[in-house]
Amino acid sequence: MTQTPFSKKDIDQIKKIGLTPDKVNSQLSLFNRGTPFINLDRPCTIGDGIQQLSSDKIKLCIHLYKTQGLKKKLIKFVPASGAATRMFKKLLKAYHKIQQNEKKPTSTDKRINDEFTFFMDNCRRFAFYDDLKTSFEKKSMDLETLLTEQNAEKILRHLVAEQLLNYAMLPKGLIKFHSYDHHTRTAFEEHFVEASGYAKTDAGDCTLHFTVSPLHEKKFLSFLKNMQSAYEKQLDTRFDVSFSRQAINTNTIAVDLQNRPFRFSDGSLLFRPGGHGALIHNLNHLDGDIIFIKNIDNVAHGQFIKETIEWKKILCGYLLLLQQQIFTFLDQLHQGPITDSLILKITGFLENELSRQMPRDFDKIPVGKKQKTLIQSLNRPLRVCGMVKNTGAPGGGPFWTKDSDNNISLHIVETSQIDIDDKHQKSILNRLTHFNPVDLVCGTKNWQGESFDLTEYVDHQAVFISNKSENGRDLKALELPGLWNGAMAFWNTAFVEVPKITFNPVKEVTDLLEIHHQPAS
Repeated sequence: MTQTPFSKKDIDQIKKIGLTPDKVNSQLSLFNRGTPFINLDRPCTIGDGIQQLSSDKIKLCIHLYKTQGLKKKLIKFVPASGAATRMFKKLLKAYHKIQQNEKKPTSTDKRINDEFTFFMDNCRRFAFYDDLKTSFEKKSMDLETLLTEQNAEKILRHLVAEQLLNYAMLPKGLIKFHSYDHHTRTAFEEHFVEASGYAKTDAGDCTLHFTVSPLHEKKFLSFLKNMQSAYEKQLDTRFDVSFSRQAINTNTIAVDLQNRPFRFSDGSLLFRPGGHGALIHNLNHLDGDIIFIKNIDNVAHGQFIKETIEWKKILCGYLLLLQQQIFTFLDQLHQGPITDSLILKITGFLENELSRQMPRDFDKIPVGKKQKTLIQSLNRPLRVCGMVKNTGAPGGGPFWTKDSDNNISLHIVETSQIDIDDKHQKSILNRLTHFNPVDLVCGTKNWQGESFDLTEYVDHQAVFISNKSENGRDLKALELPGLWNGAMAFWNTAFVEVPKITFNPVKEVTDLLEIHHQPAS
């Protein structure tokens, strides 16, 4: 690996954020080498990588959740560090276009125009409508009049301008998502309501952990202070809420288009957040028996969450079912004797329930080595991932993949990790039947109750390179292996089909007009 020489000033900056010159050079080598594409073998389908639970299995999972799960320490982990910029992206474009033209977008800007018109026509259906209305009243203006006049500039300015509502720069979790008879709820609040349905123990305690941006942490803390007691009373639940930030030493160096370290005008290096894969470190610090993971924007209106709660219980019960068998096998492997019958049972379980293939020479190796191989295969973090039927939504999906030794295993793969210029790989992608909604239930402790070091199960080569800009200058950024992609590459994994109703993300503001985000008419 070619070493980039760093000045004393560079080294001081590198050390200040908790990195080393060798670590930064390792990151730079990834830009020069390029990120490797994942080698897809085939998409996971029902019966081939994805479990479709029978009614009897569902009943068993619910029973295990009620009899065992509720006695364990349950945590809901919610990545919530993102601002709502992407959510309001199209409206921001419309606003900037209007400012440039000093008029409503022209026919040549039809897509921007259509998006804004749709927003205007449905403005009263958004939970933040009253906030917008009040913002105008403070300026002695009437929102209804402006809507009738289709006054694009003033409406958008009050929505996104920094000195007014500034919604695009708020954390997405604190945007009002849903309207109720006498109140509204943010996405943040909906996670409390939902969590009380499946992450509350027999003792009435419910633990939630949110990862937040340093820019937004005070906003979340203030909001929590004003809402917590009311929700505890309403839901008969004691909430234990904590926050963490992405560690600064997970930042990665940025480069220019020639793969040279990107520098500011003063010569200093640019380091950027390493993406949601950095949150494996936050997850690693949680002391929970079972951890539910769900994105901040994937919530539904209260009238639709019953099925979501039910399926969280089912996934939790399925994890307990698998974990129970894994722990039993590990006890037997450690205590002995190691019989052919036991080896056959364990390999069958690994292949059929965890979709893990044994090494090709497994049958020929000595019993002692078989024992060691089976222990290594079983003794690792476990995740059960809900999968919904593919509806064409962008994002990752479940695949069987091949490594350099032609070993096949299950992975959640993002489209950016696939070489779509390769016809064979693209054909596999096109046959994808299910989509990853980021609906995970995780077991991060071993059979002796000790926490795994989750950083030992990361595929550090599964990074992403993306094109960004800084002050108008193009650059390339390095994102760490995604939290549910490369960061969990070497976990034991089970994919389970879940109903579409459990997946209700809000990527754009107009997604809030979908039926599962609207009150009953």
